Amino acid sequence: MKYIEVDEELYRHIASKTERIGESASDILRRLLDLSVETTEPAEPLAISHPSLESTQEAVNTVAIEEIHDVEVTSSEPVEAVEQETIPVATNINFNDVVHEHMLSQQKGAVGRFMFLLESLSKLTPATFEQILKIQGRGRLYFARSKAELLSASQSANPKEIGDSGYWVTTNNNTAKKRTILSEVLLQLGCNEEQAKSIAQRI
Repeated sequence: MKYIEVDEELYRHIASKTERIGESASDILRRLLDLSVETTEPAEPLAISHPSLESTQEAVNTVAIEEIHDVEVTSSEPVEAVEQETIPVATNINFNDVVHEHMLSQQKGAVGRFMFLLESLSKLTPATFEQILKIQGRGRLYFARSKAELLSASQSANPKEIGDSGYWVTTNNNTAKKRTILSEVLLQLGCNEEQAKSIAQRI
């Protein structure tokens, strides 16, 4: 297996093209280049130095191309589907109002953008925001009414409060998972699927 050096902009571009959780960077590039996608298990590298989360925001990353999605490593559990018939659909909400380009550009990294978009949604949909509590992974909480509740489920959850909404979210997931979670939040609040995916890509 060969390794390449990629800068931050290229890394983010490749990661933004993820179509499924766990998809390797090699598979993404093969798909983008119209090459056949192989499903073989990648060989384990002898040694790779993984940069910290802070350095991935600031510096050029030297990573194994097969392991590009593991820079922000944590959970890989899929987000469980929620029974759609129980969701009150908001028909008079313009979900584009949560996207403020200038404010998003001021946020620090993927976590900052994730939290900003969630806080904007909590203010836009205060009456139905509790729907986020229905979004869970297999044996894993993503949202709760307290920091302690998330920590009791996972000591590495790194919980943060969503503005002053009284709701908390785990933030130790990688960027692809944050996008999946935010997309599910938008769907729960009545956003259509295409728009939800588009907004989630802003993370």
